[in-house]
Amino acid sequence: MRLTSFLPSLLPSLLPSLLPSLLPSRLPCRLPHRASALLPALAMLLVALLLVALLPRPAAASDMPSYDLTLDNGKLIPEVLEVKAGEKFVIQLHNAGNTPAEFESNSLRKEKVLAPGVKSFVVIHPLRAGSYDFFDDFHLPDARGKVVAE
Repeated sequence: MRLTSFLPSLLPSLLPSLLPSLLPSRLPCRLPHRASALLPALAMLLVALLLVALLPRPAAASDMPSYDLTLDNGKLIPEVLEVKAGEKFVIQLHNAGNTPAEFESNSLRKEKVLAPGVKSFVVIHPLRAGSYDFFDDFHLPDARGKVVAE
């Protein structure tokens, strides 16, 4: 199990034991009572911010392989996208037509509606080797294509 998966549940029970070691044993005399009451909360906030900074970040879309797909009034260009199996990737969508288009795939569990001239994208999680169909739901039955993962 990764540390990041159970860290949020562990944090509330861990902070009370960490706070005494983070705070000085004796507060300076000049602090008003209200300010000294805020120190534990500030220490907890500092620890939480430090933990968030140390958490791993997901890969950005620019770090993933990208494949272009143009939807043009019922025509899909290209009709077949060949991708690497087991690898997360992005499909860059462009509606070059003058009518709305909808990239849809039941097997990929993705759906994206595009107005005329709009560009967008869908992120596809790693696929097993095989063929996955997609279509332009506004231009059926002609606008059909597939993603082939090898």
